[in-house]
This record gives sequence, C-alpha cells and structure tokens, in this order.
Amino acid sequence: MEKCIPVFNEGYQDKLKEECGVIGMFQWNETNAAASLFYGLYALQHRGQESAGIASNDGNRSYHYKKNGLVAEIFDDEILEQLEGHISMGHVRYGTSGGKSAANAQPFVVKTENKSIALAHNGSLVNGQELKHILKAEGYRFESAIDSEVIIKLLAKYSKESLLIGIERTMDLIQGAYSLVIMTESELVGIRDPYGLRPLCLGELEEGGYVLASESCALDAIGATLVRDVAPGEIITVNKEGIRSTYYSKRVKRASCVFEYVYFARPDSILDGANVYEARKNAGKVLAKEHPIDADMVVAVPDSSIPIALGYAEELGLPFGEGLFKNRYVGRTFIEPDQPSRERALRLKLSPLTRNIKGKKIVLVDDSIVRGTTSKKIVAELKRAGAKEVHLRISSPPVAYSCYFGIDTPTRSELLGSTKSIEEIRELVGADTLGYISLEGLLASTGINAENFCTACFNGNYPMKVEE
Repeated sequence: MEKCIPVFNEGYQDKLKEECGVIGMFQWNETNAAASLFYGLYALQHRGQESAGIASNDGNRSYHYKKNGLVAEIFDDEILEQLEGHISMGHVRYGTSGGKSAANAQPFVVKTENKSIALAHNGSLVNGQELKHILKAEGYRFESAIDSEVIIKLLAKYSKESLLIGIERTMDLIQGAYSLVIMTESELVGIRDPYGLRPLCLGELEEGGYVLASESCALDAIGATLVRDVAPGEIITVNKEGIRSTYYSKRVKRASCVFEYVYFARPDSILDGANVYEARKNAGKVLAKEHPIDADMVVAVPDSSIPIALGYAEELGLPFGEGLFKNRYVGRTFIEPDQPSRERALRLKLSPLTRNIKGKKIVLVDDSIVRGTTSKKIVAELKRAGAKEVHLRISSPPVAYSCYFGIDTPTRSELLGSTKSIEEIRELVGADTLGYISLEGLLASTGINAENFCTACFNGNYPMKVEE
C-alpha cells in the first residue's frame, strides 16, 4: 500500500517549506509568562506545523511541554498553567531534517551542574553531523536526529564559566543558519547568526519586559512593540537588570534570506525594517513592468500571492478578482492514500469560481514554482472552468538550487528551474504564457540593499561552503 501523505504539506503545497519559528519572553512581574507567550507562538504557526513546544522557568526550575501537532491542538489552559515562571520560550517546527519523530520537537532542555539551559532553533547547520560525531566520540548521547541538539550540547559543554562564554565558543564551532532563543533560570538570550540568514526581532512589553521572536507579527499578538531587528552576529541578553547587547567577533558579509519576503513571512510582519506586504505588492508591480499582458482579470493563488496580484493589477490598470476559492477547513490532517485521491483533495482545497473566470483571459499570479505539480493542476482547473487563456506570473526567479540553511527544498534534479527552460516549464504547466520576475527586480522590491541577501536558491551563490 502506498504511504499516506498529508495534503497540506505535500499534495497541495508545491512550495519551499517554511523553516521554524522561535519566541522568548522575559516578563518581570509575571508568574505565568507562558500563558501570554502562547498567543505569540500561535501567530508563528505558519512557520511550522509538525510540532510545537513551550518551556518556562521560575528562577528555580524549568518546565516544558512539547509534542507533534499544531499549537492550538497541543496547549490548553491546564497545560499552560503548569508552565510556571517569568521566563518563557516557544518553538514551532517544520522538519527540514531528522524526520517527523516527536523526539525532534523543541525546545530542548538540558541540566548542567549549576543551571538548566533551554534552546529553540530556527535554521540548519552545514557542519552539524561532523560536530555530532565529535560529541558522540566524547561520550555525549543524542535523543533526536536534528542539529539543534548539537547546539545545546555544545552550550552545556562550554557554559560552565558563563553562558556568554559558552555561546561565543559554540558560535566559533557551528556553521550555517541559526536564530536561537536560549533560557536559563536568570536570563533570556537571543542570537542571530553572523550572516543574518534567519530572522529575529526584539520587542518590548508595556507592563515591563522584552520579547524575542522570528517575526514581528508574534509581537503584535501579545501586545508588544517592535523595538528593532536583531543584527547579524548579535547576542541579546535579557535579565532583571535590563537588556545587554554584544556581538560575535568574527564578521562576515550579510546574507539574509530573500525568500522570507517572497513567501515565508506573514504579510503583516516587518523584517529588517521592510514591510513584507509592501515588498510583495512592489514585487507585483515590478512583475507587471517586466511581463505585461493584455487580460480581463488578475487572479491570485491564495493566500500569500494576494498582495503580489494586487500590485500587478494596479500597475497595469487591470481588475483584480477572485478566481480561486480556498477551503480553509481542509487542513494539515486531511490525508489520502494515492495520487488520484490527492488530486481530488486539491479540488477540495482550491476551487475555481466559474462565474468569475468563464470566457476571460486570466493572469494567474503565484509566488513560486518548485516542482510545478500544483501550478499544472491549477491552470488545468481554471481552463476546465472556462477560462479562455491563463497567463502565469511568478514573483520569484526560477528556483534552481537547493537550500542548506533551514529551508526544506527538493534535490536539484526535482527543481524545474534547474532542469528545464522557462518555455519548457510553460509547456509543462499548460499556461498560455509564463513570466518570472528578475532577480534584480525581486531584490529591488524589498527596498533593502541587494548585497544584504542570500540568493543561492536562484543562482547557486552560497554565502558559505556547503556540501551536497
């Protein structure tokens, strides 16, 4: 029998998969910070739907609870009340390595001689396996299959003198992408890797305290005000004395992930000073200038492509309309055993609005094409529903290279951008025309210096050495 596949993660979403989301809170006068942190973690659910966890500390001991599932499925009032303490941290996971075992859920918590250390990690190490072999040879045991546990083992090993010394020694050893939130009995620490590959921001609570989170939308959910983004290589420490910032001494060229603006981040977030919604709308305008078409209506593949489609329509003076209905009640647990069943499930997830599109020339706007399977099905469904023409426009360049920094990408042989020309991709998906935004246009749409981005998934220019 063929293995059941979750439609939400694989059958429907022909996308690069979200990485993970992290959040931490230090609230001076609170005895149950986890109850508030829950809402911030819920706001980060889009960054990972496999597992979730929360850890807390009351100054004397740590508490934690984690398992596979969605945030709202895992935590209730009774569980949150047991996560006592004025310090709390959380994690949502999409597995980019290590499989779907519950043992890979975070945060990780370890006990040292004089303190506990809890860690939540967004990213991926390129030398994680090498470091794991070294630690195993020294007698360390591992319960999970992911490199996040390597990081916490290194922290525990080197933090006997002080946590900051342990962090700096660990950063000397690990290579790759990481935004980390770390908690002990007395402090909350946030770290962003020297390249700034993964996002992390700092917020302040009105009632006293600070929040660290992958995206600013998590701050909004708990009533915190965005202070600023954590800089690449910055180490922020929060304790009862206040907040302190130090920097990792080794400097490298910044290389933040541009795909955060294409797809990963929520549109209401602000990343590195740029509004994600505006960046996507700008990308739509650039796309319209680079690939204009005479059409009757612009349609978005919901939901992340809506601002892109609005920008495209506005730039060309075309009407924007709904051509696809998204059934939000077909979620991550909807599984089917075979390909025909998964295709039926796609029709349940996305349905053409026949009355709106019949007899019309449609511009279909999406943020990316990875394998092309979903694009092909959507184009076919629109034409089956009576669309006269379907012109596909994509707000990212062809994805041609795999990512090794915390994004789940197929191998190069599975990436259409690596194996086929644009005309061959157009023929495969069945569109009348196909236009991708240029890399220059995408970078310009963010309003951030183009030199500050990692663009390896488009051109293979990795910011550090990687091995296949």
